[in-house]
Amino acid sequence: MKVKARWLELALAVVKDLRVARAPATVDDLEALETDVLAGFVLARAAAGLSDGTISSDVVHLEQVRAWFGRPLWEMGPADADAYFGKALRGVAKGTRLARAQAIKTFFLFLELRHKVEIHQMTGRVVECPIDEMNRPRGGAQGKLRIPPTVEQVGRLFAGWRQELTTCRKFAPTARNYTACRLMSAVGLRVNEACKLDLADLKWDLGRFGKLHVRHGKGARGSGPRERMVPLINNAAATLRWFVEDVWGQFGDDHTRPGVALLLSERKNTDGSVARVGDETLRAALAKAAAAHLPEWADVLTPHVLRHFCASQLYQQGMDLIAIQQLLGHAWIATTMKYVHVTGTHVEDAWAAGQQRAAARLTGLGKGVTP
Repeated sequence: MKVKARWLELALAVVKDLRVARAPATVDDLEALETDVLAGFVLARAAAGLSDGTISSDVVHLEQVRAWFGRPLWEMGPADADAYFGKALRGVAKGTRLARAQAIKTFFLFLELRHKVEIHQMTGRVVECPIDEMNRPRGGAQGKLRIPPTVEQVGRLFAGWRQELTTCRKFAPTARNYTACRLMSAVGLRVNEACKLDLADLKWDLGRFGKLHVRHGKGARGSGPRERMVPLINNAAATLRWFVEDVWGQFGDDHTRPGVALLLSERKNTDGSVARVGDETLRAALAKAAAAHLPEWADVLTPHVLRHFCASQLYQQGMDLIAIQQLLGHAWIATTMKYVHVTGTHVEDAWAAGQQRAAARLTGLGKGVTP
């Protein structure tokens, strides 16, 4: 009985809450936490090996949502996401909706893994991703087909654009925009790759035609930049030589300055040097040119469509898929195949060309035979 009594006495214990009571979070505390969380998100994604462009894109998406929501994103619930994607983004392109939803999901995963307890202690809220199976924006695994214009249509676009150079109010910017878009259609540069080219990336003495050193090529699956050398085929060398010799100097920068851009802006940097042109400037210029000289493609023709045009017309001219893959900087040949669009008579044309080659071989053999 004594042993039992002692056991009962030991079983009666006082449980004390050792958690330290925290004062309610102030507005400044929440702003500081929000800033630290976003900075931590950027650092974590950089540590994962994602490129600066990918991280920047995610941050821009998050800032857009934050501006609409008006409060820290961790307060966002499914009903808020319903209103955002169902009303605010109702008419936005499917790719934008999907990218924004993915950015939100990735950010909330980061919050749950790194800051769930801290946010609960400061605000009393339990972090939960507002994107669920009911409101998740739907989209196919394949992007929409970007069928490019024909060779005749693209020729008409650039012919009208060239004529515009003789009467435009600002010759140098118009010539720059024309040159950039000609490069996209001739050698398949991405618009961001064109903007990041330096003057020193022009290697006139490399290869048979000269080459462009693309140092900021898009990486596969969010990896870092993939460099490549792009031959100046398809009359790209002549276009660039004209731009460098007759236009580039009109922007007023020093060609000996390290890191000076190939495609310059009209704006100045704080140190007085000339800034690079931005991709939105080139996109807007192409849209304006299409509206003026190719109206049937107004609001449809984009830099990426010109990239599809480049791949398609080179393939139709006889370039093999491996060469086109290297030119465009694709990691997988399957990606390149999606860029090649053939005409409705492609099979017949290919068969006829094969017959002509076979006939030429037979003729050549016949000439070597002694009767």
